[in-house]
Amino acid sequence: MKILVTGGAGFIGSHVCEELAKNYSAAEVVVLDNLTSGRREYVPAAFRLVEMDVRSKELPAFLQENKFTHIIHLAAQTLVPTSLKDPLLDADLNVMGLVNVLEAARKTGVQSLVFSSSAAVYGNNNNLPLVETEKPVPTSFYGLTKAVAEEYFRLYHDLYGLNTTVLRFANVYGERQGMTGEGGVISIFARALAQGKKITVFGDGKQTRDFVYVKDVAKALCLGLSHQGFGIFNVSTGAETSLNELIATFQKVLQKEPAVEYKATRTGDI
Repeated sequence: MKILVTGGAGFIGSHVCEELAKNYSAAEVVVLDNLTSGRREYVPAAFRLVEMDVRSKELPAFLQENKFTHIIHLAAQTLVPTSLKDPLLDADLNVMGLVNVLEAARKTGVQSLVFSSSAAVYGNNNNLPLVETEKPVPTSFYGLTKAVAEEYFRLYHDLYGLNTTVLRFANVYGERQGMTGEGGVISIFARALAQGKKITVFGDGKQTRDFVYVKDVAKALCLGLSHQGFGIFNVSTGAETSLNELIATFQKVLQKEPAVEYKATRTGDI
């Protein structure tokens, strides 16, 4: 098994690499990352890191040269506000970059691809708990590009026989999140509180999230390597936590009440 991890120097990708190093030691692993948000030091020393963008015209030749059997595709633009501010960039990375990977995989004999999608594809759907058969109705361009990408994965399986697995992540949290700036709400709150700043909640704080630990997500991605056919799977805990409950947890840990500012709901937020 020869595995390519795109975005492997990033938050989730680095934990995937740790999981592969720990439990898939027989596999040869190569990391591809443009290091825009990823960090070289996050990649295990035993893995080769190739600095390249998934949109690169050199990607097909790179895959042809290396003869990968499996790909875990994590490289993406991941921020909802960025997708609303710059939908062209969002689509370029999350759709055109994906198609470049899929085409290169198809032409070079890759057997299986695992893709990191998002619960953002569901939009403001109140049929909780959300199941995979719900119709995607995204409320942001980020969610839309993930929904479009899922359809590309389905068609590449149907038309070309590639094993393609789509994992829809809930709100992932854990070590190394948001180290280059923006991140999930847990990392944003933690950073603000560590710096003695107030935390900002967009809305009344009653909105709920499903917070899933990054190492569990990494295990799920690696399990996807052996999945046959096409499939879409939620990766979550199935438990709701409101932002106000999250703040109460921080208060318990800090043993003092955090300063909180409530603002109007942001466009695109679920």
